[in-house]
Amino acid sequence: MNELTKHETKRVQTMEEKLNTLRAGVLGANDGVLTVVGVLFSVAAATSNQFVIMIAGISDLLACAFSMASGEYASVSTQKDTEKSAVVTEQRLLKSDFAGQIKVVTDYYIAEGVSKQTATEIAKDLLAKKALATVVKIKYGIELGHYLNPWDAAISSLFAASIGGIFPLVAMTFAPADLKMIATIIAVTFSVALTGLISSKLGNGMVKNAIIRNIIVGLITMFIHYYVGQLF
Repeated sequence: MNELTKHETKRVQTMEEKLNTLRAGVLGANDGVLTVVGVLFSVAAATSNQFVIMIAGISDLLACAFSMASGEYASVSTQKDTEKSAVVTEQRLLKSDFAGQIKVVTDYYIAEGVSKQTATEIAKDLLAKKALATVVKIKYGIELGHYLNPWDAAISSLFAASIGGIFPLVAMTFAPADLKMIATIIAVTFSVALTGLISSKLGNGMVKNAIIRNIIVGLITMFIHYYVGQLF
């Protein structure tokens, strides 16, 4: 069994794989909230027929969820193909230019502050034990055998977009007639604040800025779609 095959038999997800799935979910949820509320406000501004509003919201929720899922699948599939192509390239280089690969690894450790002699010894030792895993990790940051899974991203995005869109849909559908708009605004504000919080935590960003940014975008989305709906 060669080195690549050994690594590809592993099934434990790396942190990068888990974060990619979570990222797809957060983006899907945020898009689900904003897309559905946009349609709801546009239709609600144009008609007071509750059935029409509900059907429009449900239709858009489903369209948004499947659109996000297909987009994530295509995007992550491309990234996975790129990663696999890089691995194949490094396999060829290890056969045709092993000395060059030793130099790449040596230079990497020298840049990390290791002396040239020690860096050379480390490089030779690593390439003697796990050559392919070492070079793809150093050159591309790829964990051999742990490619991003497009299905994980697609499914995460599908369910998250569906759940995100449910908040404004339920508020608009079931709130009392005179409170529908305010209830929907509150539901959307809560939803986008939550996705802002989660995304900032995942990216080690500034929580307050992410939440405020998402809320502002949500309010602008509702405002624009409401007045566009009134035009008709």
